[in-house]
Amino acid sequence: MKNISLSILVALAFAAVSAAHAATKPNIVLIVADDLGYADVGVHGCKDFATPNIDSLAKGGLQFASGYATSAVCAPSRAGILSGRYQDRFGFQGNPKHGASDWGLPTSERTIADRLKTAGYKTAAFGKWHLGEKPELHPMSRGFDEFFGFLGGMHDYFKANDPGWGAIMDGRQTGELNEYLTFAIAKKGCAFIEQQKSQPFFLYLAFNAPHQPAQAPEDYLKKASNITDKRRQTYAAMVMALDDSIGRVLKTLRDNGLEENTLIFFMSDNGGPLIKGSAPNGSRNDPLRGSKLQLWEGGIRVPFFAQWKGHLPAGKIVSEPIISLDILPTACAVAGVETKPEWKLDGLNLMPLLEGKTEHLARTELFWKFGSDQFAVRNGGWKLVKVHADKGLFDLDKDISEKVDRTAERAPFAQELKAHWDGWDAKNPAVTLKAAAEKPGQSAGPEQ
Repeated sequence: MKNISLSILVALAFAAVSAAHAATKPNIVLIVADDLGYADVGVHGCKDFATPNIDSLAKGGLQFASGYATSAVCAPSRAGILSGRYQDRFGFQGNPKHGASDWGLPTSERTIADRLKTAGYKTAAFGKWHLGEKPELHPMSRGFDEFFGFLGGMHDYFKANDPGWGAIMDGRQTGELNEYLTFAIAKKGCAFIEQQKSQPFFLYLAFNAPHQPAQAPEDYLKKASNITDKRRQTYAAMVMALDDSIGRVLKTLRDNGLEENTLIFFMSDNGGPLIKGSAPNGSRNDPLRGSKLQLWEGGIRVPFFAQWKGHLPAGKIVSEPIISLDILPTACAVAGVETKPEWKLDGLNLMPLLEGKTEHLARTELFWKFGSDQFAVRNGGWKLVKVHADKGLFDLDKDISEKVDRTAERAPFAQELKAHWDGWDAKNPAVTLKAAAEKPGQSAGPEQ
């Protein structure tokens, strides 16, 4: 009996220590909007509709003035977000087609969910996946304990079974959709928070709003009745529904006393789609030049915020360029997961920057590639970019709209930047959008 009692005491003590250890690990919530325009949140100057909950993340945390996605199109951007590596490292440039596609995030890559599970995190992905549909590419094969949403690039907001894009999935089975999809994704997120509140969790909320198809609840369309342009009106309604859904998630964190133990990231997967072939949705990227599918700032600079109440400054604007690749190593740092050289991460731990311990990251340049005729490199405030036949060197600190080409006066610097980009690209597999489009299940273009 003494031995049994001792065993029970040891077990209880171990459980108490484990619980205390778990409590020191912050929860991590990553919210990704789909095709949200740079100018379509209040803190970026949106005037014709309100986004108070999204704005609260910037006002209650940090706003990245130069926050970037790794691609100007959906799926490659998500591959970069979840892997912490330039998707070009593993030849992921196009969007997987819906159906029997063998294209997706390579199984050789480990996701942020894989990394955090090693530290005892429960993980969930709700919403858009777009990183492969075969069983081995499914979210629950990529580190996520739970999944609800759809595997392709877009989906009807009211129908569980979209004739063009497949069924809503709950785990690995066909699921139901009993409300507007944006609301259903948020509801799943709130339920997961309630269920996992006693242990650390990673929640990936990959909303498909405001991506096409242009569908919004009737009451939200009425809220946007001040907007006369019908496309913009529907888009505004979709964004306001998204904003309210994010508000419900934030309220759930507050109601459960988790707000000060949760690091939240918010971003869009790419810039607003404005040009033909990009699935235009009525978004705006002012004052940025360009659109989704282009490496101008309008295609890759996105609304990007981080909040951790009680740990990070509130209302601070960070001017240092950061990129979505930085989310994974930052999450690992706060979770106590040691990042290893063999992971070959391209992202950096942002915590010293976020906590104000440094003003600059140990990184000189950021790189982008999209197809064979688009590239970009940013060095400090300077950006060298080529978009099809148009190219130039721009001083983004003075010319955020990329209007004045400074190549002629700084030709050697432009050549140096191009040489650096060439050196970076030489280490990537030789995959172009054209070549990728010729592979089974591969699409070089937009989702529609």
